Amino acid sequence: MSNFMSGVFPILSTPFDSNDNIIFSDVESEVEYAIDSGVSGVAIALASEVYKLTNSERDELLKRVVNYSNNKIKVCMNTTAESTKLCIEYSKKAQDFGADAVMIAPPSFGGVDSNEIKKYFINVAEKIEIPIFMQDVFDTPISPELAVELSQSNKNLSYLKVEVPPTLPRFNRLKNIAGSKLPIPFGGAGGLFMIEEMRRGSKGTMPVCAIPEMFVKTFNLWNEGKESEAEEYFHKYIPLIRTLGQGLGIWNWLPKYILKRKGVFTEAYAREPSLKPDRNQIYELDRMIERLET
Repeated sequence: MSNFMSGVFPILSTPFDSNDNIIFSDVESEVEYAIDSGVSGVAIALASEVYKLTNSERDELLKRVVNYSNNKIKVCMNTTAESTKLCIEYSKKAQDFGADAVMIAPPSFGGVDSNEIKKYFINVAEKIEIPIFMQDVFDTPISPELAVELSQSNKNLSYLKVEVPPTLPRFNRLKNIAGSKLPIPFGGAGGLFMIEEMRRGSKGTMPVCAIPEMFVKTFNLWNEGKESEAEEYFHKYIPLIRTLGQGLGIWNWLPKYILKRKGVFTEAYAREPSLKPDRNQIYELDRMIERLET
């Protein structure tokens, strides 16, 4: 594949000010921080609160991220929608604005039949010319068998982001489907099982953008054949990764707090409705970071 992608693709946090406006200077700082950390790409997706953005904000955010990336890294945009028509519209826009790939989960409303899911992905894939990350998420899973079938149906359906827990049996099943054109697997779910997923064939991971340098170092060590060193280094960060991966409500706040602490962000607000962490949560987060810095 000429446009093969692998490595660490952190999901950007969207910085808001106290008046609920996007702080684009902070977006630029975050993209620069990701690039300096050695990532292969960035994504705008659920942890970016993309589902809370207006259409004009979605468009502007993507255009800015593509511009700030300046072809140094890949940019992936989540274009999931409840209708095929809207998903095609989002995906075409993403392509026109310079995204290198899109990420799409199945529609979640109304219990859509699996045959309709197939049509949804294939119809979108036929309308664009960039790769698609099929997103396997808890509410709308994509089985390994379905992912392989879709990957065989259209060359653009070439990646699978595995997030339905437990992820490891899904990686095993994907790896064991012999004699088929397989989608390229990436890990998600905050990167919590990154090591185990790479051992089972994962080609990358998509965590939040709070500590991208750690994921990059782990990925590089693993691919240099230093698997034990990668595992030992990564496991020091498990408590922090676990804390960051509590769920989308509080997940929108905690990475932003870390980015503000690092001087990447000037503010650390999530867009309402959202579950704000209490004082003890921030204290616990500070203690984890301080232990890692010593």
